[in-house]
Order: sequence, then C-alpha cells, then structure tokens
Amino acid sequence: MGLKPDHWIKKMALEHGMIDPFVENQVREGVISYGVSSYGYDFRISDEFKVFTGYSNSTIDPKNFDTSAMQDFKGDICIIPPNSFVLGRSVEYFRIPRTVLTICFGKSTYARCGILVNITPFEPEWEGYVTVEISNTTPFPAKVYAGEGLAQVLFFEADDACSVSYADKKGKYQKQKTIGLPKL
Repeated sequence: MGLKPDHWIKKMALEHGMIDPFVENQVREGVISYGVSSYGYDFRISDEFKVFTGYSNSTIDPKNFDTSAMQDFKGDICIIPPNSFVLGRSVEYFRIPRTVLTICFGKSTYARCGILVNITPFEPEWEGYVTVEISNTTPFPAKVYAGEGLAQVLFFEADDACSVSYADKKGKYQKQKTIGLPKL
C-alpha cells in the first residue's frame, strides 16, 4: 500500500470522478488553502453546520443520540462555542475506489488556534459528502470559514482490492448528502 502523489489524485478525480467538484491546484490567496497538494487533497467545509448546544441536558449517547442537542446553522462563518463542537459537511463529494483508503487530518491553520478536526477514514468504495466534527478546545468562541480549506485527505492505494468494501457491507453512512448524525 502506498501514499499517492498529486498527479495520481488529479487523474483519479478527473477521469473517475473521485472528487467533485475538484480543484486541480491549491488555492491560497486570502483563504485557508484548499485543492490538490503534494500528496493529498485539502477539502472545503460547506456553509451547513449543526452546532452542539447541550440544551437537552442528557447524556451524549452514540446509540441513542438526542438530536435536540444540535441546532442547524447556515452561513459563511460558523462560531463554535467555547469547549464545544460543531458538525459540518464537505463541499466536495467523494467516491473512493475499491483499492483505496484515505486518512484525514485537520489543517494546521486551525490546529494552531485550538480548533481540531476529527474525521474517520474513508473506506474503499465509500462515497458521499464528508461529515466533519470540528472541536473548539479553547475557552473562547472560535470561527470556522465556510468555503475554505478545513482538512487534508491522504490517499493510500493497495496492491490488491479488499474482500469486502464499504459498499458491499451497505455501510450506514454510504452516499450521505447531508450532515450525518450518529446512528446504529
């Protein structure tokens, strides 16, 4: 299994629709960068968020998530409350090939401000908009900018296809179009 460079990412995006919309070069002027990088792709966060409010006064339970704990927000700048988090979704729609696994990391611009990004790997044959958890680890409100870079995806291609892909096992977050909350 090997890390894939920018020319492989461009080919897979343009010829096979792996990333849509796809930005062939890194955009940097006046924004938090996004687009192709040396060995990855920096994706953007959309203007749709679910802000954790904690109003439900219940225990957070991934098996029985209380949706009243989240408030929908749409806008160019999302304010994350102190010591809290929001969920967002990527601008880009991903279609991961059967021989590929990705790992995601938050961008250092946000990390240097105490804003952490958590994304699980994209498994082989997973597709959809990425649901992203963005945590504000500081005691102050923090800004996230819609339409700008949020995280980098690194692509690893295996020598052989996996036996069972995410699509084969009918993964619960397959082809998600909106921000996906936890579900069994």
